[in-house]
Amino acid sequence: MKWVWFVALVLALTCVSLSHQGQHPDADIEDNEFAEFEEFDEDEPDDTVTDDRTEHTLPDGAASMDTDVDEDDATVEDEDDEFDHFTDDEEFEGFDKERPGKGQSKEKPPDLKITKIPLHLRTNWDSFLMEMLMLAGLGVYFLNFLAGKSKNHKLAQAWLTSHRELLDSNFSLVGDDGTSTEAQPGVLMKESDNVYALWCSGRTCVEGMLVELKLLKRQDLVNTISRIFKPASDQIMVTVNMDPNAMEKFVFAVALKRTCGKLSREMNDLSLFCQEKKASDRFDLPQNYQMLSEIGEATTAIMDKKVCQLLTKYEGLVEYMHFSDQFSGPKPQDDSQPSKLPDGKPVLIFCFNLPGKGSTSTADMEDLKPLLRLVFYCVDKVSKMNLSKEARSKAEKHRQKAEETFLKQAHTQRQEAAQLRREEKRRAEKERILNEEDPEKARKLEEREHRKEMKKKHPKIKTAQDLVCSP
Repeated sequence: MKWVWFVALVLALTCVSLSHQGQHPDADIEDNEFAEFEEFDEDEPDDTVTDDRTEHTLPDGAASMDTDVDEDDATVEDEDDEFDHFTDDEEFEGFDKERPGKGQSKEKPPDLKITKIPLHLRTNWDSFLMEMLMLAGLGVYFLNFLAGKSKNHKLAQAWLTSHRELLDSNFSLVGDDGTSTEAQPGVLMKESDNVYALWCSGRTCVEGMLVELKLLKRQDLVNTISRIFKPASDQIMVTVNMDPNAMEKFVFAVALKRTCGKLSREMNDLSLFCQEKKASDRFDLPQNYQMLSEIGEATTAIMDKKVCQLLTKYEGLVEYMHFSDQFSGPKPQDDSQPSKLPDGKPVLIFCFNLPGKGSTSTADMEDLKPLLRLVFYCVDKVSKMNLSKEARSKAEKHRQKAEETFLKQAHTQRQEAAQLRREEKRRAEKERILNEEDPEKARKLEEREHRKEMKKKHPKIKTAQDLVCSP
């Protein structure tokens, strides 16, 4: 513990000596901690040192103090001022030189008043014009969706209600959705907001009948606006799948002129077996209709007086009638040829337009019953039709010719594909020869390729000796 007391005593003496040095300015200048700045202080004139501190009245006894020490202290404080760089003109561009410096009186800063802005909404509604238009558009779209969806549902239900008795009298099951093991009649399937379907089965010579109500997209505002410039009609599509043994071999179609050409181009069976359009003057049909027929005997049997009168009465409502034992749907969109002739199935297709050109009402559904009766009349007529031997032989020849044409087209396409593959292989071989770095190896590859080409151009001819030696 003695060394502790010794250190404490040394520290006390050091503090006393330092305090005495601060009280006597005549002390040795070597003990001053600012002695290293004296050389600079001596070179500077006396008038450069200014003291911006407030002068205090000194007592009489302190007048004899050395003024050099005070000037040194003031000079050191000015040089060590940490805010001097803010007054440097080169440090700040556009610095206000008239800014009051040290020792100058500072002016009172101006009294800035901040205007208080109210927090409530502004009454200028023009700033929200775009938002209001968007909200109005969304409201109109939503209301049109509800109104269009409701109207389509009412039209579909009105059609089913008005035709339910006629359907029940021709089929044992009407409206089965096929989702349950037990039959549930009277179900109108909703495929979308504008498409409804009804499946019927249980009739002689018929596997089933599908009724599709393809109504306009009234729930879509864009479609509703477009119909103002291009009117359209609701349609009912009836597809009857016939029993294969209950229909003769023939292809026939009668349609409006604007639809007949489209069917001839798009439908596979019509483009194969009915390439020529025939006028409807022979059967006293309106000029607006055209026919596509394969067998004239079948056309005469179908287009009797009753059918012609109904087409004349409901001109425009009957879009087309398409009967075919080789129905395979529309042609493929791409140019690829299928590997085999598509299997056709016997169907009767009817397409009816609803009256009103888009403004159909539920009361108009009752007037469409004769069109559904036309469907059942044609089904019975086709199932009872018996063609002559000549007509059957002609139909068979047409199918054989169509199959041969199809096979030739398929063979041609296969040859073209093989030729493309050979050209691609030859091109790859030439690129490999060009990319070969060894010239000797490249020369050998080129000679081998040349021999192959010459062999293909000049096939080997068998001599008499080869014929004798051959078995």
